Amino acid sequence: MKNMLKAERVDYIHQRLNELYPEPPIPLDHKDPYTLLVAVLLSAQCTDERVNQVTPALWQLADNPFDMAKKTPEQIKEIIRPCGLSPQKSKAIAKLSQILVEEHNGEVPADMDELEKLPGVGHKTAGVVMTQAFGQPAFPVDTHIHRLAQRWGLTNGKNVAQTEKDLKRLFPIESWNKLHLQIIYYGREYCSARGCDGTVCEICTTCYPNRKHPKKVLKP
Repeated sequence: MKNMLKAERVDYIHQRLNELYPEPPIPLDHKDPYTLLVAVLLSAQCTDERVNQVTPALWQLADNPFDMAKKTPEQIKEIIRPCGLSPQKSKAIAKLSQILVEEHNGEVPADMDELEKLPGVGHKTAGVVMTQAFGQPAFPVDTHIHRLAQRWGLTNGKNVAQTEKDLKRLFPIESWNKLHLQIIYYGREYCSARGCDGTVCEICTTCYPNRKHPKKVLKP
């Protein structure tokens, strides 16, 4: 068997992920754009499961920017401590809540540039909010997506910005929002950092049946 050409890999990956995850759920529990924004911020270097365990207590403290802006970073930090990086994250949550109240009437802006201006909100976090809260096309690249895109020969993986560009070029815009979640779920279930080295899971072995050695992956 020959290794697939890139166009064949793209078609196969798209089709297989649609079969495995026809309607991938949003992994972070939330009820509106604000609670999603805070949950995504908390998920940096932390599992979604841990975030979902912590946020109910945080929403009891405050579940909107008007109430959160009245809380001190110390009050927030006590609750979010299990998520790690709690000093930085608590300050960011307090500050961005104040900015939303003062500059955006308490609404989360549906705009990448405005989101990226908020404390603690990087390009990936802004992309997740755009796609999952507002349904706008974006392709946020996390470590799972960065790793799998390299294993599947879709990018050279120099950095997450390059990976995002390459994936946007390869897949139709209407598929981006669902596809970024599908790849994350596949990465967790079948093609994890330790569970697959590019020669184990179904998609890796189908795309590259002749691959004899582990695929070296560049860290983001």
